[in-house]
Amino acid sequence: MTDARAMFVGATKYRGPRALVQLSRTWYPMVARMQTLRGYVWHTVYWEPPFTLGTLAFFASRDDLLSFARLPAHRTLMQWITRGTRNGTGGYIRLHLAPGEQPGATGATAAAGAHAETTGAAAADEPPGAASATEQPGPGGAGGGAP
Repeated sequence: MTDARAMFVGATKYRGPRALVQLSRTWYPMVARMQTLRGYVWHTVYWEPPFTLGTLAFFASRDDLLSFARLPAHRTLMQWITRGTRNGTGGYIRLHLAPGEQPGATGATAAAGAHAETTGAAAADEPPGAASATEQPGPGGAGGGAP
């Protein structure tokens, strides 16, 4: 992962099997598109029984990661999961950035913030409607969203 300077970690607790089937219709094409984007490095998905799916994704830069977050398919998926609790009941996102990737960070400031979490600020960078309406505290603080 030496080429990665931005990491996304997130998970969503889905309502049940029906929600997972609906998710797959949008998710697989969206991931195929993500893998072709400039700056994409690697990703994996993890499962926590019974219906939680999480994602770890690495990008060359913060801008590359945010270019994925701004894809129309990603926005559609985020709107689908945050529309009430029919499809999902909670989730979180975290963005971790390497030194120098944080906006305005230089020198010692960048090194000190190397592992700083960007939670609420990430939502400001995404299109309206992309932030979770079901924000719940996750490990290390508040957050929202879906993988």
